[in-house]
Amino acid sequence: MSNYVQRFLLENLDIRGAIVHLDTVWQQMLAGRHYPQPVAQLLGEISVTTLFLGDNLKQNGRLTIQLKGEGPVSLLVVDCTDDLHLRGMAKCAQDIIPQPVPDLLGHGQLVMSLDIPAMREIYQSIVPLDGNDVAQIFEHYFKQSEQLPSRLFLITTEQSVSGLLLQKLPTADERDPDGWTRVEALASTVHDQMLFDLSAEDILIHLFHEEIIRIFDSQPVNYGCHEDPAKIYAMLRSLGREEIDSILQEFGAVIVNDEICNREYRLDALAIDAIFREAGPTIH
Repeated sequence: MSNYVQRFLLENLDIRGAIVHLDTVWQQMLAGRHYPQPVAQLLGEISVTTLFLGDNLKQNGRLTIQLKGEGPVSLLVVDCTDDLHLRGMAKCAQDIIPQPVPDLLGHGQLVMSLDIPAMREIYQSIVPLDGNDVAQIFEHYFKQSEQLPSRLFLITTEQSVSGLLLQKLPTADERDPDGWTRVEALASTVHDQMLFDLSAEDILIHLFHEEIIRIFDSQPVNYGCHEDPAKIYAMLRSLGREEIDSILQEFGAVIVNDEICNREYRLDALAIDAIFREAGPTIH
């Protein structure tokens, strides 16, 4: 089992890239969700792409990627921290059949948010969804935002997800005018079994054996959902005792749904009393 981001550089070509592989983290993200297969595939591909972007964070913070649409998949959200703790979710109809990504998402938007404590405001970029699949959508984004031609190869199963990213640096054509075309063609020969069965180093050597490859230290990825009762308590206190008591009276309990982590917090009257006495009740 392995969950990592592995960056590399084709030194003689000035082409950089990364490989992502997730298995246990991906399985944790899917646990209890029961997404239709096309939705799970979208979520897996966006998870990989978010890690390609999140691994570049230079400061403490959180990167959130959202794909919002008017199709049967109305929302996909994945976020990761600078230390690569990943979580994600989807909102969708349950009777979805395989169909092109533009039909699944409808006329939608790609929303990228960067929350860094040192910044006064959250940075947000919103662009139309432009592409026939997730790879094309983000290739277009990379070209527009970073001015770097990019290629993405993304693979999802129920057990694991993998991806290969290539980016052409500005000096690449000076080093080798045919280098990008050659590397694109070599990368396109990657196949599902290769990405799942080989290590990142073996994949790179297999694909680019005639190139000089600098392989950087791999970065571990962890599942980003953990219980944080303090945030739940603070949110309830901010609503005020009167508002919370009215909910208790109507429903008999206060229920807080953490959708992105697929967790429900249920608090009875005794737990609410403890919260407003600033004690820490046990919630379940």
